Amino acid sequence: MMWIRSTMTYRTSFLLSAFGNAAITLLDFVAIYIMFSHVDVLGGFTLPEIALLYGSCSASLGLADLLLGNTDRIGVRIRDGSLDTMLVRPVPVLAQVAADRFALRRLGRVLQGLGVLAWAVWALSGEVEWTPGKVLLVPVMIVAGAAIFGAVMVAGAAFQFLAGDAAEVQNSFTYGGNTMLQYPPTVFAKDLLRAVTFVVPLAFVNWLPALHVLGRPDPLGLPGWVAYLSPLVALVVFVPASLAWRAGVRSYRSTGS
Repeated sequence: MMWIRSTMTYRTSFLLSAFGNAAITLLDFVAIYIMFSHVDVLGGFTLPEIALLYGSCSASLGLADLLLGNTDRIGVRIRDGSLDTMLVRPVPVLAQVAADRFALRRLGRVLQGLGVLAWAVWALSGEVEWTPGKVLLVPVMIVAGAAIFGAVMVAGAAFQFLAGDAAEVQNSFTYGGNTMLQYPPTVFAKDLLRAVTFVVPLAFVNWLPALHVLGRPDPLGLPGWVAYLSPLVALVVFVPASLAWRAGVRSYRSTGS
């Protein structure tokens, strides 16, 4: 709350920062839009269909980044010993790490993702058969996707207790995964699709739910009901990530400084 109050003290600065954050992240979609000025489809997907992929994963990552994005700084705290101060407070360490220098401006990524997603849903309104299940799947996909990204962030932070500093490794799975999920799965090799489905289940962030919404078959031949498993997958991924985090905290040894 302290960081939020501090941010809102200068509201104009906050609005400009949030707008800048949204504008910078929107450049990824601008690149896709420019690409479609030369082609009609990409991997068999039209621009509105790819906008659905882009908007959903961007909003999911934005939510995860807003709530847990600061976990990648844990390596710095381990090295300089400042993690010690968090261990003596009667508040869970993960909550303190996540709230440390809380950046409300990251809300800009969430809003621009939701904006692109809203446009995609509108553009696809005449092409997609919107059953109640598909309508419900869209917000569930965003929340569950944020939870999956959050689990990856927590797991990456736990790994930093062992590696000392592995923020870039963590970012390769979150920001790198987000970039990959913006494009249709049909443009990637099946070995990669299997890896992001059964090993690091990023496909459940938006690929599998979005394919079901669009009425498209899964390249791996998975049944349609798998699209509704994103919340369960998020829970399954978060449990080992949480256990790894606790093991990392227990193994922490102060620098003595």
